[in-house]
Amino acid sequence: MDAETRYEAVRSRDARFDGEFFFAVETTGIYCRPSCPAVTPKRQNVRYYTTAAAAQSSGFRACRRCRPDAVPGSAEWNVRADVVGRAMRLIGDGVVDREGVGGLAVRLGYSARQVQRQLTAEVGAGPVALARAQRAHTARVLLQTTGLPITEIAFAAGFASVRQFNDTIRAVYASTPSELRAAVAPRGGTGARRTVTPTAGIPLRLAHRGPYQSTAVFDLLAREAVPGVEDIDGTPGRRTYRRTLRLPYGTGIVAVDERSRGWLDARLHLTDLRDLTTAVQRLRRLFDLDADPYAVDERLGADPRLAPLVAARPGLRSPGAADPDELAVRALVGRAEAERLVRRYGKALDAPSGTLTHVFPEPAVLAEAEPDGPLGALTTALADGTLRLDAGAERDEAQEALLALPGLDGRTAAEIRTRALGDPDVVPPGVDVPDAWRPWRSYAVQHLRAAGELE
Repeated sequence: MDAETRYEAVRSRDARFDGEFFFAVETTGIYCRPSCPAVTPKRQNVRYYTTAAAAQSSGFRACRRCRPDAVPGSAEWNVRADVVGRAMRLIGDGVVDREGVGGLAVRLGYSARQVQRQLTAEVGAGPVALARAQRAHTARVLLQTTGLPITEIAFAAGFASVRQFNDTIRAVYASTPSELRAAVAPRGGTGARRTVTPTAGIPLRLAHRGPYQSTAVFDLLAREAVPGVEDIDGTPGRRTYRRTLRLPYGTGIVAVDERSRGWLDARLHLTDLRDLTTAVQRLRRLFDLDADPYAVDERLGADPRLAPLVAARPGLRSPGAADPDELAVRALVGRAEAERLVRRYGKALDAPSGTLTHVFPEPAVLAEAEPDGPLGALTTALADGTLRLDAGAERDEAQEALLALPGLDGRTAAEIRTRALGDPDVVPPGVDVPDAWRPWRSYAVQHLRAAGELE
């Protein structure tokens, strides 16, 4: 978009562009999302940024009214398969916090200097600044939703020291951590919100843009649910999906409510709070919350075949995976066999939560326990790194590695590429889908399935 188009989006407070760009006002030193309800600034005072990190790096503070750090992520990073798109997905998954810029560069197959240069050129901020913005957002969530001591929050959010934490919060929000915590008023009143303890779980609002067909997503999750690691209860429209998560530092249990109000309500229990950022990003991929339904529906709705399907289900999503390796195994063996693997090899939770008792077994565990056949070939490739399905995986290379495995056909590979790798433009073998539906053919397939035209 050019500057004129962006200013019109700001002037009209168009929420469709929240997360796609940010604007900053030179006279106030504040940056906002396009839908911010504040008085529209003069055109000559406005600057535009691709990311919140870029605005922060230029010295602007986050607006307290529109909370620009809480917007959905840009759909562009899920669409793009180049190094910048892969890097943005990996940073979102917390790789920089866990492995540093060097670890990010190794995963991408580039030097740290090349990664820095490309990210700065494309999004206006390098990996350190992008990770810093993400840490600040995580800290704000913990400050305003839990009763954790501020020192614990600093390290749980990924900061190296309390001083670094304090300096970052002041720079990003123009408040001290204590002021930021006290500024959130409870519903129906004033003053500080009553915070909850970590044992009660961290309440989250998982934002999305545009219409969201939650019923279709929850129907799919209900059909696929593997006992022990997932359950879903309630009636359509008011269901709650729960599952266990295997995370870098520990395990988690999440509950997500079906009802959509511009966001999905969730509650997250973690054994290690350092996993918060990663857990949130994986849930966003599972529920496809960073999609741009306006762009998808505009392209697909222009086709006579799809127009009535899009009109019937605006905002239909293409769900991803909370754990790509788990999804690959389940796509290969099916639900019943996945349940057997959980019972036999899954890691038991320290304390079961209702029907949730296990975390899905890791590929290395399965490769050692059942090394033969297609399952053994897949889990061995995942365990030794021959096949990578993480957030920054190169999609074409991953598909080639999948198709080289014995017993794994093209349809299963397409399912894994769509779900585990979050590719928005995948067509299963044998399905007639025109090129005019690019780059949203995964969504077109979802529409055809929802209409009963595909199995």
